[in-house]
Amino acid sequence: MQTNVNDTIIALATPSGVGAISVIRLSGKNAINLVDLFFKSIRKNKTLISQKSHTIHLGHIVENEKILDEVLVSIFKDPHSYTGENVVEISCHGSVFIQQEIIQLFLKNDCRMADNGEFTMRAFLNGKMDLSQAEAVADVIASNSEASHQMAIQQMRGGITNELSALRQQLLDFASLIELELDFSGEDVEFADRTKFKELVEKITSVLKRLIDSFAFGNAMKNGIPVAIIGEPNVGKSTLLNTLLNEEKAIVSDIAGTTRDAIEDEIIIDGVAFRFIDTAGIRETEDVVENIGIRKTYEKAENAQLIIFLIDSNKFSHSKEEFLQEIEIIKERFPNKRLLVIANKIDTLSCHDSAILQSEIENLILLSAKQKTGIDKLKHELTSLVNTGALSNNETIVTNSRHFEALNNALKSIQSVQNGIELGISSDLFAIDIRECLRHLGNITGEFDVDQDILGNIFSNFCIGK
Repeated sequence: MQTNVNDTIIALATPSGVGAISVIRLSGKNAINLVDLFFKSIRKNKTLISQKSHTIHLGHIVENEKILDEVLVSIFKDPHSYTGENVVEISCHGSVFIQQEIIQLFLKNDCRMADNGEFTMRAFLNGKMDLSQAEAVADVIASNSEASHQMAIQQMRGGITNELSALRQQLLDFASLIELELDFSGEDVEFADRTKFKELVEKITSVLKRLIDSFAFGNAMKNGIPVAIIGEPNVGKSTLLNTLLNEEKAIVSDIAGTTRDAIEDEIIIDGVAFRFIDTAGIRETEDVVENIGIRKTYEKAENAQLIIFLIDSNKFSHSKEEFLQEIEIIKERFPNKRLLVIANKIDTLSCHDSAILQSEIENLILLSAKQKTGIDKLKHELTSLVNTGALSNNETIVTNSRHFEALNNALKSIQSVQNGIELGISSDLFAIDIRECLRHLGNITGEFDVDQDILGNIFSNFCIGK
C-alpha cells in the first residue's frame, strides 16, 4: 500500500460497469483545487474553492475546452469529511467510457489511484475513527443479512472501543502508579491501592472472557450459521435442501447414495443467514467413494453449529429402537451441538400415525419436504435455536479474528497479573504483564503504534474507493 498521505487520491466509489450514475471520489489537501481546474459551473465565475463545505454544484468537467460530461460536484472541506481531508465527489453519468475519461484526466494531473481501503485508512490516520471502527466499515459493506449488518453497525459506532476504553484507562492509571513505585523502590512505598487494583483486574478478566466467548456466535452470524443435514440415504435430505433454497441445488433420486459429497448453500431466515449442508447418507457400504462422502458427513457435522437429523416417517414403526438409538449416538458424538430431529414424508401418514410418531420423540418436527408442508415450522425452530438476545440487547459481539487474537493475548497477560497479585510478587515483575495487556488492548483500536504492514494487511481487504 502506498502511504504518502500528501498525495491526492482518486477512485470510483460506485461499482464498476454501466449504471444510471457513477460517483468518483477524490481526497487530499489539493483535491478541491484540482477539481476546480477542470470544473465549469453553469453559473459564470463560480469556483469550488470559494464555496462552503457540504455543498453540491452543477456544471461540466472540461478538458481543453472539450466537455467530458455534465456532473454534480459535492465538496467536503477538512476536517469535516469522511477522511478528515478535503474530499470531492463527482457524480457523472454511468457510462464506463465517461468514468474512465474523468479518472484519466485527473491521473494526468497530479493525482494517483487510491489503494484498496485507502480512504478509510486516511480516516483512521486523521482520527476520524479508531482502527476497530475502520475495520467495521468493510463488514458493513460485506453484510448480507440483518444480523451481520446490525453487528457491523454496532462495531462501527465504537462497540468494542466503548467496552474497553474505560477499563483500559483505569488500568493505564494503575500502571502509572506502579511504575512510579518502581522509581521509589528503595523507599518501600505503595501508590497503587492493591485491593482496588485486584478488583479492576478481575473486572477486566470478566469483560475479556465475555468478549472472547462471543466470537464463536459472532463469526457464525457474520458468515452464516452452518447447519448439517444428516440421516440415512433416501430420507429426503436433498429434497429438503432444495425446498429450503427454493431451487434444484441437489440431485434428487430414488437410488440410494446419490449424494456423495457435501452440497452447501445459504438462505436468510428472519434476518439470520443459515448455511445448509446436504451430506451423504449414513449407512454401511462397500463403495469406496460413498464411504469418503460419509466420512465428510461426520466432518461437516463436527463443524456445524446446528444438526438436522432426518428420518423417514414410514420406516419409524419398523425401526423405532434403531432410530432412537441413532439419536442418542448423535447426541453423544456431538454433545455441544444443537440438534433438531425431523420426520420427513408425513404426507404418506395418517393423522393417527403422525400423532403416535410425535409422541415417541421429544420436540420432533413433522414435515414433508416434497409437499413443502411443515417448512415454516422448521424455519421458526431454526431461528429460535439461535441466541439473538445479544443482538436485540445491542451487546458487543466480536466478529473480527484479529480482535479475537488480541483479546486472547490480553487475557493471558491480565491473568499473569492476577496470579502475580495473588502470589504477592513484587510490582516490577507483573508491571511487564500490565504493559503487555495494554499493548494488546491498544492494538484493537490502534491507540498504540500500529505497524504499517498490519495496516496494509487490514485495509487491503477493502474495495477500491472505500
